[in-house]
Amino acid sequence: MSADGAQDSAADGSSIYDDFDSFLKVAIKEYYDQGWKQRRGNFIALLIASGQTSFALAKDSVVDGTGTKKVAIGAAAVLALRVGLRYALGGPLGLVLTVAASASMVSYFFRNQKDIIRRVGVYKSLIKESHDRHSEIVSGWRDSRYEETERNLMVDGLMKRFLEQVDED
Repeated sequence: MSADGAQDSAADGSSIYDDFDSFLKVAIKEYYDQGWKQRRGNFIALLIASGQTSFALAKDSVVDGTGTKKVAIGAAAVLALRVGLRYALGGPLGLVLTVAASASMVSYFFRNQKDIIRRVGVYKSLIKESHDRHSEIVSGWRDSRYEETERNLMVDGLMKRFLEQVDED
């Protein structure tokens, strides 16, 4: 976040105050910057949850069957992890996250997939709630119910709560 309180997405110039996609990208980057290696499972689950569309499609295509289902869920989660990485790599995080780190994440995922899959559901809900709240704040500002500084403070607070809730799990 810059000193004047404005924060823009490096990729497209969209502000976290106007665009939830930018908000989520900045949240992922901030979580990464806070030391993702100590909370690797949370970070991986957050990346997968951010790629929720692809994950949901892959999950829907899973055929019932005990062994096949486990393999398919693992493959779907890795696909979602890759989509989440691609999503997050669109900005400055791409310069920081190396191929070795992504390989390390996939390896960690396979060792801890039950716990990570559980967190993905929690983070999907958190992302949806944050998206809804972000939309309320932005529409309130557009309808002149809030000043720009009030909107910015509310979005900053939302970001702080989002990051705290990711760590609560």
